[in-house]
Amino acid sequence: MYQPPHFIETDETVLRALIEAHPLGLLISASGGDVLANPVPFLVSVRDGVTTLRAHLSKANPQWSHIGDGASVLVVFQGSDSYVTPSWYQSKAEHGKVVPTWNYAMVQARGTATVHETPEWLRPQVGELTDRHEADRPAAWKVEDAPEAFVAAQLRGIVGIEIAVAQLTGKWKVSQNRPEADRRGVHAGLTGENNDDMAALVALHGGLQEQ
Repeated sequence: MYQPPHFIETDETVLRALIEAHPLGLLISASGGDVLANPVPFLVSVRDGVTTLRAHLSKANPQWSHIGDGASVLVVFQGSDSYVTPSWYQSKAEHGKVVPTWNYAMVQARGTATVHETPEWLRPQVGELTDRHEADRPAAWKVEDAPEAFVAAQLRGIVGIEIAVAQLTGKWKVSQNRPEADRRGVHAGLTGENNDDMAALVALHGGLQEQ
């Protein structure tokens, strides 16, 4: 990933927080000249000091056999993003030498993948993933709500993917490279368009939060 120094984010707590907030990662693998990519919801945790990603795929999805145990994979997590118009820049009025751009926050995780096919691994992963996304619902659904025989049959149709992350890279491209007046203009423009998530990132990383 192209990484100008002012866009680099290295705090792994921040990186994991983005994954937790935007858990649908693009799982990318390459084998024999073939490249596969699938969007997959992940769980992220730290085990023995190593960031670990867990997910599952349908057995009908060829990527799980494409990966194989010990294969290198890349997972891309996309956070908040927004088009940025030059009209928000004070620089436009001053000299006009401005162009549109796109702000975004992104995490890329690289590591080795292990495939799991046993219900002993799959059932906890499916349960934890379900609980994670049902937690705030008024009538939270649990795996146990489905008939046990049905659940067992569903588990036979999936495989687990566990990734020991060797490299976690973050890129927060949120107008830090612009002059302060331009950053303020971007923040005001995003706020006016109700893009509160990106506006908050521009304020935080642009030093505007205390102004």
